[in-house]
Amino acid sequence: MAENTADFQRLFLEGVPMMDVRAPVEFNKGAFPGVVNLPLMNDRERERVGTAYKQHGQQAAIELGHTLVAGELKQARIEAWARFAREHPEGYLYCFRGGLRSQITQQWIKAEAGIEYPRVLGGYKALRTFLIDQTEEAVATCDFVCLGGMTGIGKTEVLAELNNAVDLEALANHRGSGFGKRATPQPAPIAFENALAVDILKRRARGQQAFVVEDESRMIGSCALPLSLFRRMQHSPLVWLEDSLESRVSRILRDYVVDLCAEFVALHGEEAGFIAFADRLRQSLAGIAKRLGGERYQRLAAIMDAALAEQGNGGEVTGHRGWIEGLLNEYYDPMYAYQRDAKGDRIEFAGKREAVIEYLRARQ
Repeated sequence: MAENTADFQRLFLEGVPMMDVRAPVEFNKGAFPGVVNLPLMNDRERERVGTAYKQHGQQAAIELGHTLVAGELKQARIEAWARFAREHPEGYLYCFRGGLRSQITQQWIKAEAGIEYPRVLGGYKALRTFLIDQTEEAVATCDFVCLGGMTGIGKTEVLAELNNAVDLEALANHRGSGFGKRATPQPAPIAFENALAVDILKRRARGQQAFVVEDESRMIGSCALPLSLFRRMQHSPLVWLEDSLESRVSRILRDYVVDLCAEFVALHGEEAGFIAFADRLRQSLAGIAKRLGGERYQRLAAIMDAALAEQGNGGEVTGHRGWIEGLLNEYYDPMYAYQRDAKGDRIEFAGKREAVIEYLRARQ
C-alpha cells in the first residue's frame, strides 16, 4: 500500500487521481481539476451529524453517522470507493482536513473490500492552502504582461498561439463581457482559483517564469481573479492588439452567434437549443440596458429580434451584424478608447495579430 501523503506538489503536477469524500455541498463550493466526489455522507446526513457534534460531542456524532450510513447505503458507497480504488491504484482519498471522514473511509474499504487506500494528509484544506501559496509566490516572482484591445479584437486567438499564455477566460468558462456566458455553467469561484493555481504550477514546473494574460477586470462572469494577481496585472506592461471594425464584427458574429448557438443546440437539441440561445442573447443585451439608455436599447433589441427571427427561419445570420456594429460603435468602443487612454503609459507595443504574436514570443 502507498503511504499517506503530504506531497501536494506531486499530486497536482502528475495529475494523480483523487477521491473527495466530502459532502456534495462542500465539493460544489470548490474542488480541484479532475477530482471525483464520492461522499461518505450526503448533505442531509452531514448536517445532522454536524448538529449532533455541536450539541452532544464527537462520540455522539460518530455514532449517529454510523446509524445514518448503514446497511445497503453503506455497502453502495463502499462499492463506489472500491471501484475507484481498483481503477486508480495509484490514487488517494481525502476529506476536509484529512481526519475522521477519510480515516473511516479507509477503514471501511479495507474491512469490506480488502483494499488499503492512502489518504492525503491535511485533506482539502491543506491542498487548497498549498495552491493559494503557489499563486501568491508566482505573482510575487514571475513576469506578467497583459494583452489588451477592443471587443472582438481576437485576444483569445492570440493567446492560443503562445505557449506561455494563461487563458483566464477558458479557466472561468466565460468570454469576459456582458455577452460572455457560455451554454455550460461556470465553475464555482473557488474551483476557478484552484484550476488557475494548478495551471500556473504546471507551467512553472516546465520552467516558465513569464506569462501573458488577457487584460481582464477583476470579475470574469461570476469568477473573481485572486486579488494579488489582479493588482499585479494593473501595473504590468500592456500589449495592445489592433484590427479592423469589419474583422471584429465577423469575429463576434462567429463567437457570440454561430458558435454559441451551436453550443446550445449540442446540449439541448435543435429546437430547444435555439430557443435557449435566443433567450441568452436577449438577456445579455437586457443586462446592459441601463447603460445603453432606453432609446438605444430598444433600437438594438429590435434589430436583434429581427436577426433571430431570420436565423430561426432559415439559418441566415448576417442580420446580427446590425446590432453588433451598433454596440461596438455606440457602447463598447468609446469605453475601450477611454480605457486605452487611461492605460497609455503601460502600453509597450501595439499592432495587428502577427506583429503582436511575434513581439510576445520574442519577449519571453
